[in-house]
Amino acid sequence: MNKFFYILLTLIVLSSCSEYQKVLKSEDIASKFKMGEEFYNNEDYAKANKLFAQIVPNYRGKPQAEKLMYLYSNSFYKMRDYYVAGYQFERFASSYPKSEKAEEAAFLAAKSYYMLSPVYTKDQTDTKDAIEKLQEFINVYPKSEYLDEASKLVRELDFKLEQKAYGIAKQYNHISDYPASIKSFDNFLFDFPGSSLREKVLFYRLDSAYKLAINSIEYKKTLNGIVHLKKDRLETAKEYYEGFKKSYTSSEFMEEVDQMALEIENALKAYSTKDNI
Repeated sequence: MNKFFYILLTLIVLSSCSEYQKVLKSEDIASKFKMGEEFYNNEDYAKANKLFAQIVPNYRGKPQAEKLMYLYSNSFYKMRDYYVAGYQFERFASSYPKSEKAEEAAFLAAKSYYMLSPVYTKDQTDTKDAIEKLQEFINVYPKSEYLDEASKLVRELDFKLEQKAYGIAKQYNHISDYPASIKSFDNFLFDFPGSSLREKVLFYRLDSAYKLAINSIEYKKTLNGIVHLKKDRLETAKEYYEGFKKSYTSSEFMEEVDQMALEIENALKAYSTKDNI
């Protein structure tokens, strides 16, 4: 019985493939549309897409074109070809602005760019593009049923940019390039003022300022004269400490922070002694 079932199944599959190849090679665009839709409804998006691709030019300007272009665009999305899906959905939304599918197409176009966003350790150009596309969708459709999801995706992408900026600044700290680390953390605080990473950013900025100050040379000659480099850096580190403690009194980093503050204060006392001599 099982053997008969497998033979029957094989014959059905072969017949289906044969019919598909026959329609694919024919010039009957109606048959291609019909079979493509059948494959689409059965979630065989690759075969559907291949049939749709052959007839898209033939249906341009015809009543069926709207439905065809939506199915064609979505077949790319379902196949995870997000570059092409984004492009095709944008074309659909632009070509059929009054379509009942226009809003969905605009959202899926933006979401396609979201799907192209890589992990935060890689270049984030696609992430920035995705944020821009999703924000455009939110601006055009402020009452959309997809608004909550679009906003959620923007927050995810924003956090990815935060992670990227934080990782770069922390790497500078790790390789002891403290001036670059401080500058990068300052930029982070300006670009992402409400970040959930703010506590860590303030801690590592203080850590960079502390290490820069403690290991600093005393003086530096400039065009305007001699600068008390180490003292200035110690005072900056002290300001960072005070800002951190004010914001995060119960921080997990507090023990390390207080130890840094003690060393900074002791180093600054040496200058008070010199001034009194």
